[in-house]
Amino acid sequence: PRPGLTWYNASKGWAITATKSMAVELAPKNIRVNCLCPVAGETGMLEKFMGADTPEIRERFRASIPLGRLSTPLDIANAALWLASDEAAFITGVALEVDGGRCI
Repeated sequence: PRPGLTWYNASKGWAITATKSMAVELAPKNIRVNCLCPVAGETGMLEKFMGADTPEIRERFRASIPLGRLSTPLDIANAALWLASDEAAFITGVALEVDGGRCI
């Protein structure tokens, strides 16, 4: 959780709990439900998470991600495509962190 974003943080916790609940309810119908948890990345929300977008602050934020870079919308899309694919057919009720290792 990030300071100053209590309601945003709470909404993410709700989404994860709702995902798990829906996964249990819908599994008998062979419907899988999963949740993506992306790290703040190259989107319009970036300044909300790291503050002013300066090279120094950007580098500090990037350094907090073990894979050493910010996420892109394509990173998130690829995770969603995988979860929707047959390769993930036995996965349901998970919150997949697409965060470059930041939450480790």
